[in-house]
Amino acid sequence: QVQLVESGGGLVQAGGSLRLSCAASGRTFGYSAMAWFRQAPGKERDIVATINYSGARTTYVESVKGRFTISRDNAKNTVYLQMNSLKPGDTAVYYCAGSSLTIATTGAEYNYWGQGTQVTVSS
Repeated sequence: QVQLVESGGGLVQAGGSLRLSCAASGRTFGYSAMAWFRQAPGKERDIVATINYSGARTTYVESVKGRFTISRDNAKNTVYLQMNSLKPGDTAVYYCAGSSLTIATTGAEYNYWGQGTQVTVSS
């Protein structure tokens, strides 16, 4: 079973940056697509970015394109989300997720979840 632990959240002013990390246990990390989701208060959990097993293919929700970058280091079993030019609308709990597939771009394809890390962007 894969376990995911996020870190790196916090409080930042608008325009600032944060880097989230997600450490994964399990020998299948290198074969798993990974993603970041977020859930704002009173809203559904939405996909933010995905990365395939090798890191060669990434996808982003339109609202974060050009500001966020997802990456992975398979040697360290870790996936990252670099967030730049943060806006108050980015405030949410951010979740790391893993898939049994090597590439997965929709929420329904993810079945391993971290506990979440809070990101708060002040104006």
